[in-house]
Amino acid sequence: MAADGSRRRPDGRSGRSRATRRVAGAAAAAALAYALGAGAAAGPAALGAQQSPRTTWDRVFTAEQARRGGEIYGGMCASCHGSQLDGIDAAPALNGGSFYANWNGISVADMADRVRVSMPANTPGIMSRQQVADVLAYVFSRNGMPAGPAELPRQSAQLKGIVFRSQRGR
Repeated sequence: MAADGSRRRPDGRSGRSRATRRVAGAAAAAALAYALGAGAAAGPAALGAQQSPRTTWDRVFTAEQARRGGEIYGGMCASCHGSQLDGIDAAPALNGGSFYANWNGISVADMADRVRVSMPANTPGIMSRQQVADVLAYVFSRNGMPAGPAELPRQSAQLKGIVFRSQRGR
């Protein structure tokens, strides 16, 4: 008997019937065709995103967006989080070890949702999705992440494909 529990014939083939082998082969082929068809329908970018998601180090925001975010941050966030993002009193820092530990590996969509529904603390929920994306771009920029040619999207569905990483390549 083979390790997988099937009986082996003297010629090395399994003792399974031809019909059983055909059904198993057809099921495997159907699963492969489904997987390849779903990937092809989604396009090459989706396949790449499944294999290795984009991170905040992949130039996911523009310098102009970070500049706009800095203006918004100064008016809506700095009074609690500090002008240097170091945090004040109960408001946490938006840089450094605890910030990285809290958010490392989290999707930017989750970060944006948190900001959108809970910030600013004195009037939560007043920031538009664009303002939230701009502020996140500013925070990423201040944490040394590089700007690129395209703006950080404001739609949650697109932000789900981007993961916050505290360090490049990790």
